[in-house]
Amino acid sequence: MQLFYNSEITVETSQIIFDKIESKHIVRVLRKNENDILKITNGKGFLFDAKIIIASDKKCIADIISSEEKPKPWNYYLHIAIAPTKLNDRMEWFLEKATEIGIDEITPIICSNSERRIVKLERFEKIIQSAMKQSLKFTLPKLNEPVKFNDFIKQDFEGNVCIAHCEEQDKNLLKDVVNLSEKTTILIGPEGDFSMEEIKKCLEKNCTPISLGESRLRTETAALVAVNTVSIINQ
Repeated sequence: MQLFYNSEITVETSQIIFDKIESKHIVRVLRKNENDILKITNGKGFLFDAKIIIASDKKCIADIISSEEKPKPWNYYLHIAIAPTKLNDRMEWFLEKATEIGIDEITPIICSNSERRIVKLERFEKIIQSAMKQSLKFTLPKLNEPVKFNDFIKQDFEGNVCIAHCEEQDKNLLKDVVNLSEKTTILIGPEGDFSMEEIKKCLEKNCTPISLGESRLRTETAALVAVNTVSIINQ
Protein backbone atom coordinates (compact mmCIF):
# COMPACT_ATOMS: atom_id res chain seq x y z
CA MET A 1 0.00 0.00 0.00
CA GLN A 2 1.27 3.47 -0.95
CA LEU A 3 0.48 5.81 1.95
CA PHE A 4 0.28 9.59 1.64
CA TYR A 5 0.33 12.16 4.42
CA ASN A 6 -1.65 15.36 4.84
CA SER A 7 -2.01 16.87 8.29
CA GLU A 8 -4.94 19.09 7.30
CA ILE A 9 -7.46 16.33 6.51
CA THR A 10 -10.25 15.73 9.00
CA VAL A 11 -13.35 13.54 8.92
CA GLU A 12 -15.22 16.62 7.64
CA THR A 13 -12.89 17.11 4.65
CA SER A 14 -14.54 16.37 1.31
CA GLN A 15 -11.75 17.14 -1.14
CA ILE A 16 -7.97 17.44 -1.17
CA ILE A 17 -5.77 19.41 -3.57
CA PHE A 18 -2.16 18.25 -3.70
CA ASP A 19 0.68 20.71 -4.14
CA LYS A 20 2.82 20.70 -7.27
CA ILE A 21 5.52 18.43 -5.87
CA GLU A 22 3.07 15.83 -4.54
CA SER A 23 0.96 16.07 -7.71
CA LYS A 24 3.98 15.38 -9.90
CA HIS A 25 4.89 12.38 -7.74
CA ILE A 26 1.36 10.96 -7.91
CA VAL A 27 0.78 11.45 -11.64
CA ARG A 28 4.23 11.15 -13.23
CA VAL A 29 6.11 8.82 -10.86
CA LEU A 30 3.30 6.59 -9.60
CA ARG A 31 1.32 6.96 -12.84
CA LYS A 32 -1.99 7.40 -11.08
CA ASN A 33 -5.03 8.26 -13.19
CA GLU A 34 -8.52 9.62 -12.65
CA ASN A 35 -10.71 7.29 -10.52
CA ASP A 36 -7.67 5.68 -8.90
CA ILE A 37 -7.87 5.46 -5.10
CA LEU A 38 -5.22 7.01 -2.86
CA LYS A 39 -4.63 6.08 0.79
CA ILE A 40 -3.96 9.12 2.97
CA THR A 41 -3.33 9.57 6.69
CA ASN A 42 -3.46 12.79 8.67
CA GLY A 43 -0.98 11.46 11.24
CA LYS A 44 -3.67 11.67 13.90
CA GLY A 45 -4.86 8.07 13.76
CA PHE A 46 -7.07 8.19 10.66
CA LEU A 47 -6.86 6.60 7.22
CA PHE A 48 -8.73 8.14 4.29
CA ASP A 49 -9.60 6.81 0.85
CA ALA A 50 -9.54 9.49 -1.84
CA LYS A 51 -10.58 9.10 -5.48
CA ILE A 52 -8.65 11.14 -8.03
CA ILE A 53 -10.96 13.37 -10.05
CA ILE A 54 -8.28 15.46 -11.78
CA ALA A 55 -4.97 13.72 -12.54
CA SER A 56 -2.82 16.76 -13.27
CA ASP A 57 0.88 16.78 -12.48
CA LYS A 58 0.53 20.44 -11.53
CA LYS A 59 -2.57 20.18 -9.34
CA CYS A 60 -3.90 16.72 -8.59
CA ILE A 61 -7.35 16.79 -6.96
CA ALA A 62 -9.11 13.93 -5.15
CA ASP A 63 -12.45 13.50 -3.41
CA ILE A 64 -12.46 11.92 0.06
CA ILE A 65 -14.80 8.93 -0.17
CA SER A 66 -14.25 7.22 3.19
CA SER A 67 -12.44 7.52 6.52
CA GLU A 68 -11.41 4.96 9.11
CA GLU A 69 -10.00 5.43 12.59
CA LYS A 70 -6.73 3.52 13.00
CA PRO A 71 -5.58 3.48 16.64
CA LYS A 72 -1.86 3.10 17.16
CA PRO A 73 -0.85 -0.57 17.68
CA TRP A 74 0.98 0.07 20.98
CA ASN A 75 -0.76 0.79 24.28
CA TYR A 76 1.87 2.99 25.92
CA TYR A 77 3.22 6.52 25.47
CA LEU A 78 6.96 6.82 24.90
CA HIS A 79 8.85 10.11 24.98
CA ILE A 80 12.56 10.13 24.15
CA ALA A 81 14.55 13.23 25.09
CA ILE A 82 17.81 12.92 23.18
CA ALA A 83 20.87 15.11 22.76
CA PRO A 84 21.36 15.72 19.00
CA THR A 85 24.32 13.81 17.60
CA LYS A 86 27.35 15.55 16.13
CA LEU A 87 26.60 14.01 12.74
CA ASN A 88 23.08 14.67 11.50
CA ASP A 89 22.77 11.38 9.65
CA ARG A 90 23.01 9.46 12.94
CA MET A 91 20.17 11.45 14.42
CA GLU A 92 18.13 10.97 11.26
CA TRP A 93 18.76 7.23 11.45
CA PHE A 94 17.38 7.17 14.98
CA LEU A 95 14.30 9.17 14.02
CA GLU A 96 13.57 6.86 11.10
CA LYS A 97 13.98 3.60 13.01
CA ALA A 98 12.22 4.81 16.16
CA THR A 99 9.22 5.86 14.07
CA GLU A 100 9.14 2.46 12.39
CA ILE A 101 9.18 0.67 15.77
CA GLY A 102 6.77 3.00 17.56
CA ILE A 103 7.36 6.24 19.45
CA ASP A 104 5.06 9.07 20.51
CA GLU A 105 7.23 12.09 21.24
CA ILE A 106 10.80 13.25 20.68
CA THR A 107 12.56 16.23 22.25
CA PRO A 108 16.08 17.30 21.27
CA ILE A 109 17.82 18.39 24.48
CA ILE A 110 20.93 20.56 24.51
CA CYS A 111 23.29 19.38 27.26
CA SER A 112 26.56 20.61 28.75
CA ASN A 113 28.56 18.19 26.59
CA SER A 114 26.48 18.55 23.42
CA GLU A 115 28.59 18.98 20.29
CA ARG A 116 25.58 19.97 18.20
CA ARG A 117 23.42 22.81 19.44
CA ILE A 118 21.60 23.81 16.26
CA VAL A 119 18.87 21.48 15.05
CA LYS A 120 17.09 21.62 11.68
CA LEU A 121 13.62 20.51 12.68
CA GLU A 122 12.21 20.78 9.16
CA ARG A 123 14.58 18.07 7.93
CA PHE A 124 13.88 15.89 10.97
CA GLU A 125 10.13 16.29 10.45
CA LYS A 126 10.42 15.06 6.86
CA ILE A 127 12.38 12.00 8.03
CA ILE A 128 9.66 11.16 10.55
CA GLN A 129 6.86 11.65 8.04
CA SER A 130 8.59 9.43 5.49
CA ALA A 131 9.20 6.69 8.08
CA MET A 132 5.57 6.82 9.20
CA LYS A 133 4.36 6.34 5.64
CA GLN A 134 6.91 3.63 4.86
CA SER A 135 6.01 1.63 7.96
CA LEU A 136 2.26 2.10 7.37
CA LYS A 137 1.59 3.86 10.64
CA PHE A 138 -1.15 6.41 11.05
CA THR A 139 0.05 8.37 14.08
CA LEU A 140 2.86 10.86 13.54
CA PRO A 141 5.31 11.19 16.44
CA LYS A 142 5.42 14.67 17.98
CA LEU A 143 8.74 16.43 17.38
CA ASN A 144 9.37 19.23 19.86
CA GLU A 145 11.54 22.31 19.58
CA PRO A 146 15.07 21.86 20.99
CA VAL A 147 15.32 22.79 24.65
CA LYS A 148 18.19 23.25 27.07
CA PHE A 149 18.58 20.39 29.53
CA ASN A 150 18.13 22.67 32.54
CA ASP A 151 14.80 23.91 31.19
CA PHE A 152 13.62 20.46 30.19
CA ILE A 153 14.20 18.93 33.61
CA LYS A 154 12.25 21.70 35.38
CA GLN A 155 8.89 20.57 34.03
CA ASP A 156 6.38 18.43 35.89
CA PHE A 157 6.58 14.98 34.33
CA GLU A 158 3.80 12.46 34.00
CA GLY A 159 4.53 8.77 34.44
CA ASN A 160 7.95 7.16 34.69
CA VAL A 161 11.07 9.24 33.93
CA CYS A 162 14.44 7.56 33.36
CA ILE A 163 17.94 8.78 32.62
CA ALA A 164 20.47 6.57 30.84
CA HIS A 165 24.04 7.57 31.72
CA CYS A 166 27.47 5.94 31.82
CA GLU A 167 28.66 6.85 35.31
CA GLU A 168 29.48 4.06 37.75
CA GLN A 169 26.43 4.44 39.96
CA ASP A 170 23.60 2.17 41.04
CA LYS A 171 21.33 1.68 38.03
CA ASN A 172 18.52 -0.64 37.04
CA LEU A 173 18.11 -2.28 33.67
CA LEU A 174 15.45 -0.46 31.67
CA LYS A 175 13.47 -3.67 31.25
CA ASP A 176 13.11 -3.90 35.04
CA VAL A 177 11.68 -0.42 35.58
CA VAL A 178 9.28 0.07 32.67
CA ASN A 179 5.65 -0.28 33.68
CA LEU A 180 3.18 -1.68 31.19
CA SER A 181 0.78 0.76 29.55
CA GLU A 182 2.38 3.76 31.29
CA LYS A 183 3.84 6.97 29.94
CA THR A 184 7.61 6.70 29.93
CA THR A 185 10.15 9.48 29.36
CA ILE A 186 13.76 8.44 28.76
CA LEU A 187 16.67 10.88 28.63
CA ILE A 188 19.59 9.97 26.37
CA GLY A 189 22.75 12.08 26.62
CA PRO A 190 25.31 13.30 24.06
CA GLU A 191 28.51 11.60 22.93
CA GLY A 192 30.27 12.94 26.03
CA ASP A 193 27.45 11.73 28.30
CA PHE A 194 25.50 13.82 30.77
CA SER A 195 27.54 15.94 33.16
CA MET A 196 27.58 15.02 36.84
CA GLU A 197 25.54 18.16 37.55
CA GLU A 198 22.89 17.09 35.02
CA ILE A 199 22.71 13.60 36.51
CA LYS A 200 22.34 15.13 39.96
CA LYS A 201 19.47 17.35 38.81
CA CYS A 202 17.70 14.32 37.34
CA LEU A 203 18.04 12.35 40.56
CA GLU A 204 16.68 15.33 42.50
CA LYS A 205 13.61 15.14 40.25
CA ASN A 206 13.25 11.45 41.16
CA CYS A 207 14.31 10.25 37.73
CA THR A 208 15.27 6.59 37.68
CA PRO A 209 18.89 5.94 36.61
CA ILE A 210 18.95 3.11 34.08
CA SER A 211 21.37 0.89 32.21
CA LEU A 212 20.83 -0.31 28.65
CA GLY A 213 23.28 -3.17 29.02
CA GLU A 214 27.02 -3.70 29.43
CA SER A 215 28.10 -2.22 26.08
CA ARG A 216 28.97 1.45 25.78
CA LEU A 217 26.55 2.64 23.11
CA ARG A 218 26.52 5.60 20.78
CA THR A 219 23.81 8.16 21.47
CA GLU A 220 21.57 7.10 18.59
CA THR A 221 22.08 3.39 19.35
CA ALA A 222 21.23 3.86 23.02
CA ALA A 223 18.07 5.75 22.12
CA LEU A 224 16.96 3.05 19.69
CA VAL A 225 17.70 0.28 22.21
CA ALA A 226 15.46 2.14 24.66
CA VAL A 227 12.66 2.42 22.10
CA ASN A 228 12.88 -1.25 21.18
CA THR A 229 13.06 -2.39 24.83
CA VAL A 230 9.89 -0.53 25.73
CA SER A 231 8.18 -1.92 22.63
CA ILE A 232 9.11 -5.53 23.45
CA ILE A 233 8.09 -5.22 27.09
CA ASN A 234 4.64 -4.00 26.11
CA GLN A 235 3.95 -6.73 23.56
